[in-house]
Amino acid sequence: YGKEHNFILLGLFPEFQYHSIVLNFMIIIIYILAFLGNILLIVLIWGDSRLHTPMYILLSQLSLIDLTLTSTIVPKMASNFFTGKRTISWIGCGTQSFFFLMLGMSECLILTLMAYDRYVAVCHPLRYPTIMSPRFCMHMVLSCWIGGSISSFIHTVYPMHFPICGSREIHHFFCEVPVLIKLSCEDTSVYQLVVVVTSIVLLVVPFSLITVSYTLIFLAVFRMSSVKGRKKTLATCSSHLTVVSLFFGPNIFIYMTFTSSHSAEQDQALSVFSNILTPMLNPLIYSLRNKEVVAALRKLMGKCVIF
Repeated sequence: YGKEHNFILLGLFPEFQYHSIVLNFMIIIIYILAFLGNILLIVLIWGDSRLHTPMYILLSQLSLIDLTLTSTIVPKMASNFFTGKRTISWIGCGTQSFFFLMLGMSECLILTLMAYDRYVAVCHPLRYPTIMSPRFCMHMVLSCWIGGSISSFIHTVYPMHFPICGSREIHHFFCEVPVLIKLSCEDTSVYQLVVVVTSIVLLVVPFSLITVSYTLIFLAVFRMSSVKGRKKTLATCSSHLTVVSLFFGPNIFIYMTFTSSHSAEQDQALSVFSNILTPMLNPLIYSLRNKEVVAALRKLMGKCVIF
């Protein structure tokens, strides 16, 4: 594919102005903080044997997804803005779309699995080691990645072959399915309906399972006699529920409504919040409210000081 097949990413800030430069630098700083925060969380979890439990293994997978997701989007966006070359090749656009979808779908499934892990831990504590065995946990994690990859491949290859008759300008800062659909000169209403149905399966069903899990958890918590145990459980659950809200809220709006019903500016604002800001917040949400993670951090800092 030659230059005529390239796409033009207009980005968040089409004009190279002072406020645009400042905002881009802010996004780059947020990206660096998100990258370092998630790397640190992964190192803490895999470096401390006390954190080798299903809950923390799943949390490390969430961090891996977040740092990969931001790395799929921000470096290309920053490069395009500061070099002035806003083009992205057909293959590059497809690759970016594939990884973005794969990571998003995998995160959706990982969050659901994390809710199930908390449900088993709170409602069936005696059976927890048997149900959430390391082998079962790794199989489920692998299933999340494979499921996300297969679904993403289908939803990347199909829309990439829609004919584009007019402008190849993408009113976004990265390639994803909704913005690619808008460029097509074909009637894509049937495929948009397929996207909405798929989103119901991959967003509403997991969100419903998470809601049911936490309803049962809260009922079990209110029956607890120990105030200390109740507070510890609620602290852990509140962290996960915050991350769930930050993930599902924007994505349900973007993917479960027809692309014509919301503007490019709305999509971009929600994408910045969901895919750049949230990955920075996730390590903070989990570490500040979690004594085990804080203890692992202090242990690591102690080793660094001694070294």
